Amino acid sequence: MTQVDFYVVESRGNDRLGVACRLAQKAYAAGRQVHIHAADANQARRIDTLLWTFRQGSFIPHALAGTPEAAAAPLVIDHAGEPDEPYQLLFNLAADVPSYFSRFERVIEIIGTEPSEIQTGRTRYRFYRDRGYPLTNTKV
Repeated sequence: MTQVDFYVVESRGNDRLGVACRLAQKAYAAGRQVHIHAADANQARRIDTLLWTFRQGSFIPHALAGTPEAAAAPLVIDHAGEPDEPYQLLFNLAADVPSYFSRFERVIEIIGTEPSEIQTGRTRYRFYRDRGYPLTNTKV
């Protein structure tokens, strides 16, 4: 059964995308395959840029879905569809739960400080809880 881990951002100095980058770096270092599900094309481009720049000297090979590089990348960013490749981790940055979430070993949900992010995060939490998925909560 898919493990669902919620990371709750407590301070405005810690933004959701920055937390996603740090967690992606840890996953890459552990040899995990990651699919990041962005809310839209703009957020996908922002996370793509941040993965190159969020930390001096870090390198996380990644690609946007639909590009030639995506087939070989250990981390792929998409906003529009279900991944073709088997990934171990799903980072969900969208407001809704992707229909394909149960294909993954783990789902990472990052809840920001904005009221709308908190509300949609609670809705997603109830969704997973009501279906019996194992949940954890970590404050960052």
